[in-house]
Amino acid sequence: MKNGISRRAFLGAGAAFGAFNLVPGSVMGANAPSNRIVMGMIGVGGMGNGNMGTFLGMNDVQVVAVCDVNSNKTASAKNKVDKRYGNKDCREYHDFRELCVRDDVDAVMIATPDHWHAYVGTFAASHGKDIYGEKPFTHDLLEGRALVRAVERNGRI
Repeated sequence: MKNGISRRAFLGAGAAFGAFNLVPGSVMGANAPSNRIVMGMIGVGGMGNGNMGTFLGMNDVQVVAVCDVNSNKTASAKNKVDKRYGNKDCREYHDFRELCVRDDVDAVMIATPDHWHAYVGTFAASHGKDIYGEKPFTHDLLEGRALVRAVERNGRI
């Protein structure tokens, strides 16, 4: 066109406008899946269960897996997660290593007995996971340095 908008520009604008009307706001908005932290919970008794409840209340976090050596605790935690999201998608693990190697998990919460914190955290960081944990995270300088090195080497938080 000589004195107006070209067909290509018009169609491009129409396509952009249509995308905003056809794609749900949750895909492009603040709660888009790409803005959520996908988490696994390691240790879901006592403090871990409480921490998990806090994460389940966050709109920018999605819990997809629970792990504990106690089958009763994993079953209870899975039910809590599934109830929160209205589905049966949460996976149960009894070995934290199986959870940590999942490619779709961004971060883990660690609430194991204290003497396991450093080992689980180092393993998680080495497999590309960010870590939420509570004190004491390590028992000595050697464990602490190993954990810090794993976090730094893998660009984790």
